Amino acid sequence: MRSPATDRTVGVLLPRDLPADRILPYARRAEELGFGALWVVEDLGFRGGVAQAAAVLASTDRIRVGIGLLPAGARNVAFAALEIASLAQLFPGRVDVAVGHGMPAWMRSVGQWPRSPLTLLREYVDALRALLRGELTQRRGQYVHLDGVQLDPSALPDVVPDILAGVRGPKSLALSGEVADGTVLAEPVAPEYARAALGHIAAGRPHRLVAYNIASVDADPLAALAAARPGLEWIGEPDWHAHIAPLPFADELVALRSGCASRDEFARRMPDDWIARLAVAGSPEEARARLDGLRAAGVTDIVLAPVGPDPVGALESLATVLGA
Repeated sequence: MRSPATDRTVGVLLPRDLPADRILPYARRAEELGFGALWVVEDLGFRGGVAQAAAVLASTDRIRVGIGLLPAGARNVAFAALEIASLAQLFPGRVDVAVGHGMPAWMRSVGQWPRSPLTLLREYVDALRALLRGELTQRRGQYVHLDGVQLDPSALPDVVPDILAGVRGPKSLALSGEVADGTVLAEPVAPEYARAALGHIAAGRPHRLVAYNIASVDADPLAALAAARPGLEWIGEPDWHAHIAPLPFADELVALRSGCASRDEFARRMPDDWIARLAVAGSPEEARARLDGLRAAGVTDIVLAPVGPDPVGALESLATVLGA
């Protein structure tokens, strides 16, 4: 039975380095606490997204499971469709899938970075959706080649999952608005970034906006900010510029990073008020206000990434933002 405290708009991220024997207890506890979704990541060198999603779905009863994200260059689209259709058929209405370019350095390291990432993503999402709908699919694209491929009726899900795009650049966001059912934004997502992203997405039909954020909730707001700080050490790097550019302190942040010898030094020197803007961090009341600000900016699905040495325990404090 669904908990009355369940908030379908708020989910949690499964930490990519969580010890294997804690993954399923983490997922079950997230469901018990009333989180509406759990998102798994597929980062190079860690765990596969489909395998994690299958294990979590099988060990829980209600919680939606999102895969964020599958790099388009890493999997033939027909075989990706087999995996996704299987999950959606076995666990109807509980699966979300994001596909994207993948981190350029990772994809180059395995020889799978295309000459035109936008073209690949467009062709991939179009073909993936057609396959999941059971269409007899012919494609002669620049990257996607399908010659009469079709899923057998026995393999088709009753509920075709939403196909979202995990992207960040303006052109990629615009493409997501054209071809995807939603967009997944990596952390950090401030309301300013959410609004800017939606401006580029410019979807002409219903479009979900999923926002990841580092999260720490504590009765002591300063303790929550201190806990969130290490999780933001990456945001001064060039790949994260799109997240920062809409913020009023963007130039100061870039200058601070350029003056620091390491990411660790950068994180230590960031002012508390920046942390408060770049994470869902603070007291339960402050964190709820932060969630309200994201919703007002157009975010439909909020995903909280716990911090600290005990992610399972952190779920308990994060759950204090639910049901308000």
